[in-house]
Amino acid sequence: MKKEQKSQIIEEIAQDLANYANVYVTDISGFTVSTVNQLRRQCFKRDVKLKVVKNTLLKRAMDQSASDYSELYPTLNGATAIMLCNTGNVPAKMIKEFRAKNAKPIIKAAFIEETAYIGDENLEALCNIKSREELIGDIVGLLQSPAKNVISALQSGGGKLAGIVKTLSERAE
Repeated sequence: MKKEQKSQIIEEIAQDLANYANVYVTDISGFTVSTVNQLRRQCFKRDVKLKVVKNTLLKRAMDQSASDYSELYPTLNGATAIMLCNTGNVPAKMIKEFRAKNAKPIIKAAFIEETAYIGDENLEALCNIKSREELIGDIVGLLQSPAKNVISALQSGGGKLAGIVKTLSERAE
């Protein structure tokens, strides 16, 4: 491969790293073409970009990035594919689902919202990470809960108060 081609590929990978907040470094070695195509289809359906890359080119692209990927460098060996996505837990859930029928892909590392997760043993933790939208929904629900309690107390209390006033007015007569 010529130096110009390498620099073009490095630039493409660096652009992908800049466009996506979450990166999974995986091992899909030993997959047949049909298995890789199945994985690619699942990735496409879930807005995950799957790219098979050379480790040295990926490392150079990571060096150019604004984020600090240095914790991932030791995992860049053997066959490597990266999964890029804007929702942190989607690739992990997809990998877990895909593993029901296959032994791989294996997660070498993941970089989720400026945090590195090294090793395949983090798969379950990565599946349980909430997306930004889920966290916002939880916060909105928590903020609405006290307001709902106050409103329901005022409504029920208002009914009680009206009942008491009516009863007292009827007694006075």
